Amino acid sequence: GRDRIIMMVDKTRVMVMLSGRGSNFIALADDMAKTPHHRIVAVASDNPQAKGLTYARDKNIPIVMLDYTKGKAVAEQTLQEFIAREGVYYILLAGFMKILSRDFVQQFKNRIINIHPSLLPQYPGLNTHQRVIDAGEKEHGCSVHVVDETLDGGRLLAQRAIKIFPNDNAATLAEKVLALEHELYPFVLQHIDDLIGTDHEQ
Repeated sequence: GRDRIIMMVDKTRVMVMLSGRGSNFIALADDMAKTPHHRIVAVASDNPQAKGLTYARDKNIPIVMLDYTKGKAVAEQTLQEFIAREGVYYILLAGFMKILSRDFVQQFKNRIINIHPSLLPQYPGLNTHQRVIDAGEKEHGCSVHVVDETLDGGRLLAQRAIKIFPNDNAATLAEKVLALEHELYPFVLQHIDDLIGTDHEQ
């Protein structure tokens, strides 16, 4: 009919999800302040004490608190409602420590992105820096990937690598890789539509 309203999908509207210091969130926000290619319309967290929330408050970015004490379904429903209401398109995980359900991931297929401190598919999961050293690897780095139902699986979008030196330890690697993450994540977000491709199904 003539009253039909066409809702345009706005792919510049992003939400960042974090559980801790939120240094990748801060790197993303700072990058967008310089070149406004996307907008962080909200930060979601499962941890009221997360340091990253202080920065969000300072910048007047809305915060969505997720209460996992009532179970994953309740927390994810809060998230789904907010995403629908605010027209969030991309969901960027930045040190978000909860595993999203299969249903949630499938609902937002090709829209949830994560950054991981290893050269995936090697070293999914936690303690990557120590594991890389224990294995005697010569190289380490970080990866940005699409989130799917597998742990740190999903299609790779971009990686950055560094050499491991004989005097490196888990702490020095963590510091170096974090600096790489802070460059790689904003770069990926700037080019996200091209990297993901326009042929994927909504």
